[in-house]
Amino acid sequence: MMNLTLPPTGRLLAAPRLPSLVLVLAALAALGTAFGSQYWGGLYPCDLCWWQRYAYMAAIVPLLPSALWQLNRAPRLISLVAGALVFVVGAGISLFHAGVEQKWWEGFTACTAPISGGGLDDLRAAILAAPVVRCDDIPWSLFGISIAGYSAIISVMLAMFALKAAFSTESVR
Repeated sequence: MMNLTLPPTGRLLAAPRLPSLVLVLAALAALGTAFGSQYWGGLYPCDLCWWQRYAYMAAIVPLLPSALWQLNRAPRLISLVAGALVFVVGAGISLFHAGVEQKWWEGFTACTAPISGGGLDDLRAAILAAPVVRCDDIPWSLFGISIAGYSAIISVMLAMFALKAAFSTESVR
């Protein structure tokens, strides 16, 4: 007779390096989506968009060692908790940006524009030709949620997954 038992619910968390690898790949996917929407979709980032990208970049730093190497429990725990904290900071930045977009509060007055090197005339031409991106404009939304809103949701989910992986009883073996 066949045994039809299901694997443990924390199967993904049972592999020591797998949760960190999933988190690193998720951060890379978020960055790939952001840069893809910029270079292929024409959605240029504002200052707060860049800050959100920096948070995803920063989350990779503490997670990468535990994704690549078999670490003992303590370094792995530190790696996952640090990654979770960076995702929480990213969620905060994203929530702030979403609030600026919804006009719940004021954002920063600075606008961003890519600037290339060269002389003063080249700099002036680059500034005049660059698109002005405001943090309080919503360039794209789906179901009434902006990119910043989705970034906040994803960052919170990734932080919760990192904490679950860090303190999972199956993953500490």
